[in-house]
Amino acid sequence: MVVDFHTHTFPEALAEYAIAKLAKSAGVKNYLNGTMDALCASMETAGIDYSVLLPVVTRPGQQETINRTSLEINEKYKEKGLISFGGIHPDNEAYRQILCGLAREGIKGIKLHPVFQKTNIDDIRCLRIIECACENDLIVVVHAGYDVSYPEADYSSVSRIVSVLDTLKPRKLVLAHMGGWGCWNEVEQSIIGRNVYMDTSFSLLPILTASGAMRSPQETPLLSRKQFLRMVEKHGANKILFGTDSPWSDQKEVLTFIKESGLGKKDLSLILGSNASELLKL
Repeated sequence: MVVDFHTHTFPEALAEYAIAKLAKSAGVKNYLNGTMDALCASMETAGIDYSVLLPVVTRPGQQETINRTSLEINEKYKEKGLISFGGIHPDNEAYRQILCGLAREGIKGIKLHPVFQKTNIDDIRCLRIIECACENDLIVVVHAGYDVSYPEADYSSVSRIVSVLDTLKPRKLVLAHMGGWGCWNEVEQSIIGRNVYMDTSFSLLPILTASGAMRSPQETPLLSRKQFLRMVEKHGANKILFGTDSPWSDQKEVLTFIKESGLGKKDLSLILGSNASELLKL
């Protein structure tokens, strides 16, 4: 079984606009058009059984529509392997009601994006959401490190993440982008070995501009194969999840890279599907 733990889609009516806006803001190439059908076709081509969708609530008022859509996706695309998480904004005062409702409806987790939500991950508003999610056995995926669209924003810096880990000791926290995009040396020093999951999304392959040109390493740092393998060994393959950040990476290309990275058969099995299967209770 292969599970992509980090993907994004948009409602068909909004996908073209949303993808164009985000691609321009980040200065990166999109590999899909952002629709559910495009992701399903990509999964079939790559040999991926499940993809986890991670919606981001950028305004408090969006959560109701986004979460209703997540429930609809989980019903409509169940047989095609799409699993949508829910969303919540740090400014949603009714966070307990929202999270308990998501758990009752069978939603398996939520996504927090401190950069897009303009809230530090160690802010009390995020801490209380993560704590309540844990109480409801929900997985929490957090954008970790910097963001290609806002390279100076430190809303989810390694030091802030360490503070969250020390304060809450969450059981089902997933740090996207191998623990901290663009901060992998700090991740090795301060996060590796902690009881937290990390996904591989948007970290391992060169990032292309919309025109197909390669962005410079100074502009968009990459995790080297050597450092990736070292981090997996030190952290434990049982805490690493395969993720691509589709549509911003090609699922088949990322999957091939990981398969050919030099990981052993057992570690590959854990990273590509077994860990995710256990977390998602598939």
